[in-house]
Amino acid sequence: MQVSYTLDQYNSGRTVVGEAITQLAKDDPRIWLLTPDIGWGCNDFKAAHPERFIDTGIAEQCVVGVSAGLALEGNIPFIIGMMPFMSMRALEQVRTDLCYPNLPVRIIANYSGLTGNGGSTHYAMEDMALFSSLVNMTVCAPADPNQLKQIILKSVDWKGPMSIRMDPGKNNAILYPEDVQFEIGKAYAAREGKDITIIACGEMVSEAIKISKALEEKGISVGVVDMFTIKPLDKEAVLKAAAETGRIITWEDHLMNNGLSSAVSDVLTDHCVALKSFKRFGIPQVYPGFGDSQELYHKYGYDGQAVQAYIEALFGKA
Repeated sequence: MQVSYTLDQYNSGRTVVGEAITQLAKDDPRIWLLTPDIGWGCNDFKAAHPERFIDTGIAEQCVVGVSAGLALEGNIPFIIGMMPFMSMRALEQVRTDLCYPNLPVRIIANYSGLTGNGGSTHYAMEDMALFSSLVNMTVCAPADPNQLKQIILKSVDWKGPMSIRMDPGKNNAILYPEDVQFEIGKAYAAREGKDITIIACGEMVSEAIKISKALEEKGISVGVVDMFTIKPLDKEAVLKAAAETGRIITWEDHLMNNGLSSAVSDVLTDHCVALKSFKRFGIPQVYPGFGDSQELYHKYGYDGQAVQAYIEALFGKA
């Protein structure tokens, strides 16, 4: 049975992050919160557990190093930061200090993709590719606040380091009821479809659901797979989509190389799957300028309009 998505309720991802970490810390003394001078999501934790809160200042390399030391002592540190700098400026420290010893540090960072209107220096277009290349690293891109909260709460029992990317986190559409359960490393079938499957992550999932509903009225059945864990990728979900529809679209707010699209195509290639069609939607090989994220998605050809037009043309409905 199809879930009825209203897509008209919103929450702040920033608030959810702070509440979830503070909730964990209430009953678990291993939980620490660290930040390189980022204030969002920290205030409640800082007030409740000042002895387990550290602000290193604008020093992403240092916050990773301090987190590694805490984890080596048996703690579970969470870092709240900005993804452009957590994924690039601190990459060596993440690789050597966290991934090499396989420590349970969770990096939760915003301004992923072309969100935030900060220009190319402040867009995290490569983070999933960079973090996915690191041994032992888990990479997540949640689609809504309820899913984000579950990932944070369940990460306590997850082995090794984890990256959780998000948009600015100020006004996020609620897609899923609170009672829907998600499992890290497993995709979620957001919409069933028999003609074509959209495999999406992050903020593109809500757009995919909108398209699926719109095209249903035109007689095109579009499945939507919420691949909120990029690594480890749910290979079974990819193969299931290939078998059921034979046509796949990947959609991400990330460079089309070495992110979700590449991970999905690797699975298909490794299993010698021959599709009727395969199309990537995401950031091309450009350094975008300033602009609202929706304007940039349109400019670079991966907004909802572009994806819907492609599907309509594919099925002769344009």
